[in-house]
Amino acid sequence: MINSTENRSPASHNSPFLTTNEASGFLRLKPKTLINRRALGLGPRYRKHGGRVVYHIDDLINWSRAGDRTEYPGTR
Repeated sequence: MINSTENRSPASHNSPFLTTNEASGFLRLKPKTLINRRALGLGPRYRKHGGRVVYHIDDLINWSRAGDRTEYPGTR
């Protein structure tokens, strides 16, 4: 299991909250992909701090884990 307190390096200021650019880098997605998924309600949970969208690192990890796959559809 990933310990989120040990994985806060993407944020240069050691905060558990990441900007869209930092979060997309952490997930290895393009920022535009993360923005599009957020608009469609398909992305990770986010918050607004003073109008700025931020993602908590634990929410990014949980969202990524929700996409875990052991087998691809149509293969055996």
